[in-house]
Amino acid sequence: MRHGNNVRKFGRTKNVRRALLKGLALSLVKREKILTTEAKAKEIRPYVEKLVTQAKTNTVATKRLVLAKLYNREEETAKLFTTLAPRYATRAGGYTRITKMPARKSDGSKMAYIEFV
Repeated sequence: MRHGNNVRKFGRTKNVRRALLKGLALSLVKREKILTTEAKAKEIRPYVEKLVTQAKTNTVATKRLVLAKLYNREEETAKLFTTLAPRYATRAGGYTRITKMPARKSDGSKMAYIEFV
């Protein structure tokens, strides 16, 4: 039974799946809007929203935690703390929006944009 087991696996092992989520999160923080499959967008949403929530408390400890979750990329981490977190200082959550797009022609997979509100 799959009760409470709602992680999408994408046909990947745990480490590769974690790297995929980190890479998508990096791209989203860097570009603020990315086109990906609908399942990947739905899976990355809580990951990114937790990063933004942590970035709202601007301390050394949270900077180190967020930096570790973003492959020690200081440019993207700085952007998260200096531009994105102050933008959502008064917002309690829901920092991202998923917009569904037409299916991809090659394999028919559902596509979606994920972007910051």
